[in-house]
Amino acid sequence: MPLTLARHGNTCVIKRITGKDDTIRHLENMGLIIGHEVTVITESAGNLILKVKGCRIAVDKALAARIYI
Repeated sequence: MPLTLARHGNTCVIKRITGKDDTIRHLENMGLIIGHEVTVITESAGNLILKVKGCRIAVDKALAARIYI
């Protein structure tokens, strides 16, 4: 299921990332790597606030829809 459907506060493991190579590389540079855990903290102004490797990052819904957990 896409990350956009994850409940707030749940920790999930990234199973797959779809999109062009540039998009996948961009997400990997942000720490969103297949096999790593991600926690959805909240949703704000159409963006998801995520906790990845102890850091908080914001991802818009279009990018979050490409991340499958």
